[in-house]
Amino acid sequence: MKLTGVSLGPGDPGLITRRAWEALTSGARWLYPVKRSGGDSYALDIVRRAGLAVPEDAVPLVFPMTRQAEVLERAWQRAAQQVIELARETSEFVFLVEGDASTFATFGHLARTLEAHAPGCTIETVAGVPSFLAAAAAAGVPLAEEDDRVAVIPAAYGIGVIDHLLDEFDTVVLLKVKPLLDEILTLLARRDLLGQTFFCEKVGAPEQRLVRDVATLTGEKVNYLSLLIVRQQGLPRGELRRGCRKKPLEVPS
Repeated sequence: MKLTGVSLGPGDPGLITRRAWEALTSGARWLYPVKRSGGDSYALDIVRRAGLAVPEDAVPLVFPMTRQAEVLERAWQRAAQQVIELARETSEFVFLVEGDASTFATFGHLARTLEAHAPGCTIETVAGVPSFLAAAAAAGVPLAEEDDRVAVIPAAYGIGVIDHLLDEFDTVVLLKVKPLLDEILTLLARRDLLGQTFFCEKVGAPEQRLVRDVATLTGEKVNYLSLLIVRQQGLPRGELRRGCRKKPLEVPS
């Protein structure tokens, strides 16, 4: 059995790589993620807009939107068992992944769980464009230059961690900002960084939205597929580097 995680990029079908296209059209059975049974799949939407027809035997795998470890573990186990059962019919599968399959993606959890139940299976990952790289390109903003330091984290790590990272990194990328957007904007205002921040929602999709005046987002309910990039200017390079060694960063487990 072989499972390939096929990265599709964050929304623009033009960012699907040739390698990913080959995997999608190889005849391997498609698997794709949904948040709930019968729900829509953003990954499928990307390939549809690329002009690919979804095979009739494509199978949805449910990965609920929750941070509850037990619920997630059950979902991964259930999905792995589905793949093992499907392997009675075919031996090769491609799992569709929006963005990049190795960057904060469900594919890693599925692959590890499947390997635990089927040690002989082969896992392959097709690299893709993560959302924050596409967003930086859309905004025309360099993510890093020369010796700049870049941090990329889910916003759910919390305001304390974000505040600390702003002291230590030239560029801070905050993914999935929806639940904490107002608190993050308050922090950025306190640190006088609103003018050095931009927001991007559903980058590459027809509904893409790029906002440079991020203060206008206060109180707004944004899409789950949204991020902020804080690109700090004029930081004292030497002092910044030394500061990185002064206080260890405590990341929630």
